[in-house]
Amino acid sequence: MTKLSVNINKIATLRNARGGNVPDLLKVATDIQKFGAHGITIHPRPDERHIRYQDARNLKSKVYTEYNIEGNPEKSFIDLVLEIKPTQVTLVPDAIDAITSNEGWNTIKHKDFLSEIVQEFQRNGIRTSIFVNPVLEMVEGAKIIGTDRIELYTEAFANEYGFGNKSGIDSYVKSAILANEFGLGINAGHDLSLDNILFFKQNIPGLLEVSIGHALISEAIYLGLDNVVNMYLKKLM
Repeated sequence: MTKLSVNINKIATLRNARGGNVPDLLKVATDIQKFGAHGITIHPRPDERHIRYQDARNLKSKVYTEYNIEGNPEKSFIDLVLEIKPTQVTLVPDAIDAITSNEGWNTIKHKDFLSEIVQEFQRNGIRTSIFVNPVLEMVEGAKIIGTDRIELYTEAFANEYGFGNKSGIDSYVKSAILANEFGLGINAGHDLSLDNILFFKQNIPGLLEVSIGHALISEAIYLGLDNVVNMYLKKLM
């Protein structure tokens, strides 16, 4: 079975929008695992606009499945990951002001930079994953760097699938086949949803893990609204 790691950034965004501690991020992480998810993902950014660095520390004692921390490996992020020692670190080349991740690494151009960071994390017993576009050269570059896994950036697939173009998965299949040949583990994430996840899973050989946040939390709101509205109505009768 492909593992599901739930990204809880959006829970932190909702909490921060109002102040206080509602919703309770730690309780949500605990409940998500209790409901059956295989892991928790967070993506702290330097401005702490959703996940705060202290959240990352506090979650360490609450995540008993797999703990995945994503982010751009600038110094404060590296220090945080080495302090916490999560199950996995996923390196993402997002700019400081990026709304969300929007591209994979150029593993050829940044080979030396990434190799040094990957080795440091691996020396500390942290599994490493590099966020890449579904481009064969980038997969090959990841292999040369020595990472344990790659995470395929799936926005392009999701967009094409939404338009009914199932051939949008072709480059992902080819990248996965090459990654398998290289012995690289395969993760995936970004805009995967209930609409497209089955098709993606069925076509990607060796898919180990998906990290899903925005769509899953949005779907949870929609699928739960009927129940909550009627719970209020019963109390108001």
